[in-house]
Amino acid sequence: MNYIEYKFTVNPLQPGTEILIAELGHAGFESFVETEAGVMAYIQLSEWTDRILEDIHILVSDEFKIDYTFSEIEQVNWNSEWEKNFSPIEVNGKCIVRAPFHPRKNFEYDIVIEPKMSFGTGHHETTFMMLQFILENDFKDKSILDMGCGTAVLAILAAMRGASKLDAIDIDEWCFENSMENIQRNNCENISVFLGDASLLHKKKYDVIIANINRNILLADMESYQKSLNAGGIIYLSGFYIDDLSIIRECCNNLGLVFVENKEKNKWVAAKFKIT
Repeated sequence: MNYIEYKFTVNPLQPGTEILIAELGHAGFESFVETEAGVMAYIQLSEWTDRILEDIHILVSDEFKIDYTFSEIEQVNWNSEWEKNFSPIEVNGKCIVRAPFHPRKNFEYDIVIEPKMSFGTGHHETTFMMLQFILENDFKDKSILDMGCGTAVLAILAAMRGASKLDAIDIDEWCFENSMENIQRNNCENISVFLGDASLLHKKKYDVIIANINRNILLADMESYQKSLNAGGIIYLSGFYIDDLSIIRECCNNLGLVFVENKEKNKWVAAKFKIT
């Protein structure tokens, strides 16, 4: 899967970069790398149009000078990038997410992840908060869906927390293959991985759904998620900013999904809902 990479130079750098990232997130961009001059932003080629920046208001603001270039790139080898700077991630003092080349430490949940070209090492705020939710809530004997699984790190922790049966789904073939490898690496035999999207859910039911994707996909697929929840089911959502929480809550409320609580980290949000 190829991406469109934008390279923005921003002056003044702050709060320009912060505002730009927030607006790009609304438009569907899913990954960002802050640089000394501004920010690099990535969106899947399938989600991109030549009008993608029309609603990015900061680009026409008199308060900032922003220039950019863009080009199509092959999918970034996240494994290579990750190994350059990666250190183990510790969550709530109970869980560690580490690479195979890191030594084992004395944590209750020891997850070994090699991301290759997939998203989900625990470094990103959304993954970190979803790991927190899994640690803080009951997953024992639950049936679980990890939607947009990336590396399958969330499904792996849910399995370690006692989930009985888990499905992990991603539309990206690299994520599918990487999830299979990570599941085997962590000896989680009760996780099944599928290549595809929400159309795979039409006859399946789960006690818990975990979906860490992005705002636009969450909104488009929320009805499918709601129909796939068992009575009393719980859904954890992330991949969006605090400014998007109200529209996510409205969408959920319209489908009978009641807001329970949310976490916030660097303006990213993870939220918990339950079905009525």
